Amino acid sequence: MSFSQLHPNIRIRIVTSFLTRLVGNMIFPFMAIYFSAKLGPAITGVLLVLAVCAQILMGFYGGYLADRWGRKKGMVYGQWIQCFALFIMMAANSPWLDSAWLTFAMMLVQNASNGMINPAAEAMLIDVSTKENRTYMYSINYWSNNLSIALGSVVGGLLFATHRFELLLVLTVISFLTLVIIAFSIKESYQPKPMTHAGSRTGILRDMAASYKLVMTDRRFILFSLSGMLIFTPEFQTPNYIAVRLAQEFAPRSFGMFDWFTVELTGIKIFSLIQLENTLLVVLFSLAVTKLIKHLKEAPALYISGLMYIAGYSLIMYSNSLIVILAAVLISTMGELIHAPIRQTYLAQIVKDDLRSSYMAVNGLVVPSARIMGAVGITLGAVLPPYLMALLIFSLGILGVILTRSIVLQMDSKERLLPHAKEAAR
Repeated sequence: MSFSQLHPNIRIRIVTSFLTRLVGNMIFPFMAIYFSAKLGPAITGVLLVLAVCAQILMGFYGGYLADRWGRKKGMVYGQWIQCFALFIMMAANSPWLDSAWLTFAMMLVQNASNGMINPAAEAMLIDVSTKENRTYMYSINYWSNNLSIALGSVVGGLLFATHRFELLLVLTVISFLTLVIIAFSIKESYQPKPMTHAGSRTGILRDMAASYKLVMTDRRFILFSLSGMLIFTPEFQTPNYIAVRLAQEFAPRSFGMFDWFTVELTGIKIFSLIQLENTLLVVLFSLAVTKLIKHLKEAPALYISGLMYIAGYSLIMYSNSLIVILAAVLISTMGELIHAPIRQTYLAQIVKDDLRSSYMAVNGLVVPSARIMGAVGITLGAVLPPYLMALLIFSLGILGVILTRSIVLQMDSKERLLPHAKEAAR
């Protein structure tokens, strides 16, 4: 399997997503700093929560529309909205206008447009991929996303404060380019059933509620999503509980390199080192791990990698040894690289064909939920000692792996029974 063998829709999505995320990561991670300076930290916190809520809410509506309109139409409409929002945001940060409130309003619209685009795009990737090439597809997509984050964060750190207008100009141009590519190069991957109550707003709302009721009553899907949230929760302790703990508990120490220079390591620097090591490992080893996954049995690899991921982060939550922390980051990152694409492959098998976008919209709550649990970790950490925090997070992760295993065993047994059922029906 090679990148050129993937469906054209997949190749286009990965490339355009990489370019958009690359420039986006030069801007949006730094918006909290921008709003804090312009409007104050207290208001900034509320505004950022509203922006996340806008994406989540629009994600539900966007998922429904993509199942009723088709994937391409949902992506095109969402991209149009995004182009408009980015253009106005660029104008609000130009030499002629400087408006923090207009910038926030357009960031709200931009987040909402992402909520409309993402479920349709995720469903489209499932539509045009096969069980055989999905793990490879998700591995490449995962690698490109992390590469865009690594490069974008570095460049953004250098240019955001002084060249915000120019960065927004580049992002606006890339967004228009993406719109043209989606409109003229991507092929529709799903023909929806005719909508009932097409002219009735109450009918549409009723139909939307019925669609999501089907998704939310799919016990296997809900448990699989819950297991993902439990497994991914430890990662989101890093910018929260782990960062605070290291800043408070890690005793500063100096390391000398012969007589050339001396480096003092503090808890904050160790936190930055964790982030740097994780990013470098993902960027450097993703493709190698993708080739390794081909030779592994998917189910055992899913469980073992999940355990590696959880164990690594649990060690980081407790240890103050630099060697142990660096080794734990290596273990957790290798687990992450194996676990994430295989999990996505199983998810693609769980979702129902006619409601894929709706399923992906609900699954989109996994990461925000894990982020919330990460934030709760700071509060718990003020009460519990590190070893109990590590034990708690490890226990939640183990519960996630057990839930994942129970769902995968159900899926595998169903697949084994299906050929016998077909044979008996002949």
